[in-house]
Amino acid sequence: MNVRGRAWTALLLPAVAWFAFEQGLSAVLHSACGRVGVGIAWGGASLVLCGVALWIAWPLRREREVPADSWLACLAMIGAAFFGLAILFQTLAIMLVPACVR
Repeated sequence: MNVRGRAWTALLLPAVAWFAFEQGLSAVLHSACGRVGVGIAWGGASLVLCGVALWIAWPLRREREVPADSWLACLAMIGAAFFGLAILFQTLAIMLVPACVR
């Protein structure tokens, strides 16, 4: 995969991981609210995907051939951190708030 493809992958992966985390967590906890462990594992897997996106974008931040590629890589790293933080806060909320409170 070329530099631009890797940068776009790193940019889109955290957003897709966050969306899948939110939708999957909603489906799991609404159907069986006591399955908190699944939500925590889901959050951990989503955080790993954000880390993978950061790992993909990190070496691309110094690309000098096309300045847009390095800018896109830096934007992807910021997005990975932002979405990772959102996933982390939601995972912490799963651990702190009782799941079956209605």
